[in-house]
Amino acid sequence: MSATGIGTGTGPQARTQAAPAPAVPATSVAVPASMSAPDAELLAVAQKMLGRVWREGRHEVATALRTADGALHTGVHVEGSCRRSSVCAEGVALGTARGACPAGEPLTVVSVVSVQIKPAGRFRVIAPCGVCRELISDYSPEATVWVTRPDDDEVVPMTALDLLPEKSRRAW
Repeated sequence: MSATGIGTGTGPQARTQAAPAPAVPATSVAVPASMSAPDAELLAVAQKMLGRVWREGRHEVATALRTADGALHTGVHVEGSCRRSSVCAEGVALGTARGACPAGEPLTVVSVVSVQIKPAGRFRVIAPCGVCRELISDYSPEATVWVTRPDDDEVVPMTALDLLPEKSRRAW
């Protein structure tokens, strides 16, 4: 085995690693007039990361979020061969943010932007899935979550709790 832990032989023990995919060229999302400069930074970071790591069927969504202390955290969707083993970009970013919190401090997310590359070769701001909506609202119900409205394709802010109007509040 090589120093990187990746086998270089040809026998059954050998492992190969696919060559990294080249950066994906995609048209960026225009920054909405209503988006603050800090949130525009989240959009830019998420697009840059996804353009770098995107692989069809493996890494198709990237998230950037900002916590109350101003720190920026990112995550990328990780698809597993067993559907249930897959993890959304928002969950990865939330876990990373939580891990960066000092002991005893709560996780407070201020803003979240998730992007996907559409088949037409352009980025699109997407809403979190239902599970990620629950996660974000469990930790930060007032967090701003940027979504694209389906009726007019406008990128707009919503609070995490507005994404789940009938959410049951759980006492932690």
